[in-house]
Amino acid sequence: MEAIIAALEALAALPGYRQAVAQRLGRPGAVQPGPLGGCLGYDFHLGPAGPALIEINTNPGGLLLCARPEDGLESAILEIFQQEWRQAGGEGLPRRLLILDESPSEQFLYPEFLAYQALFQAAGIEARIGDPRQLHLQDQRLCLGDWPVDFVYNRLTDFALQQPAHQALRQAYEQAWVVLSPHPWAHALHADKRNLALLTQPERLADWGLSPQQLQVLALGVPRTREVQADNAEALWRQRRGLFFKPAQGYGSKGAYRGDKLTLRVWQTICQGGYVAQDWVAPSRVPGPEGELKLDLRYFVYAGRTLLRVARLYQGQTTNLRTPGGGFARIQLEDCGK
Repeated sequence: MEAIIAALEALAALPGYRQAVAQRLGRPGAVQPGPLGGCLGYDFHLGPAGPALIEINTNPGGLLLCARPEDGLESAILEIFQQEWRQAGGEGLPRRLLILDESPSEQFLYPEFLAYQALFQAAGIEARIGDPRQLHLQDQRLCLGDWPVDFVYNRLTDFALQQPAHQALRQAYEQAWVVLSPHPWAHALHADKRNLALLTQPERLADWGLSPQQLQVLALGVPRTREVQADNAEALWRQRRGLFFKPAQGYGSKGAYRGDKLTLRVWQTICQGGYVAQDWVAPSRVPGPEGELKLDLRYFVYAGRTLLRVARLYQGQTTNLRTPGGGFARIQLEDCGK
């Protein structure tokens, strides 16, 4: 998994790949923001042939919830936000930081928001939790009510900031009136599901500059993925039982479907566009207190450095944190050669 992540991090730095992403956004040649865009979550299933990359996320939940005082993770998290701030031209630490999500107190991971707020405040950063509907622009500043914001820790799932309630944030981001992390470019570069289709096109990857060794790693570690389009829809429907369909700009399990459970009505929606089809790699299974649990693995990574490895344990069609006995579990690596 570390080798897969290293190959993906190398790819994201290649000019040809970055240009392909910018062209898809309709912004070829656009200057992208300084900050990397925060921590990434690389999600894997353990298949018969080894680990298989399922997706990448730009605002992965669970990192701080799984922290232990003795592992130094809280200090590493603060360092990430400091680096993001400095990459945007700031000095020291931001003075005012906003943790942002829709109706944050109703989010399942709201306890993690509170933990981040406490972490920032302990470091001397004034931190608040807010809803984008509370934001407005004043004198070229993004404000939460009458409180000017320097840095937004973005937990929204409108990754491109297209919704009407997010336009103040989008304008402030585009005008560099606030530091936003993660930001739309980071999602487009790493987490848009259409990128998974690029990862299974070795000739393009080679043209962009990946080494033969990196190509081999991705060939073994990334399940074949295709965009659902008019010219392949009929073939994908015939092959659906071995596929998993997910929205290109989706998150979690929202709008995702196993092919063997597809109805014709849902398929018609998928064919309208915006979906990818990925070869199905079943999650592995482990015993649980109330029956067998499915398992996937999440690596939290910043700038190529793995901060934490966790398993997500669940029952049902897709990952969730509501299964009794399920949720996040830290991973301990052992050297089996000893």
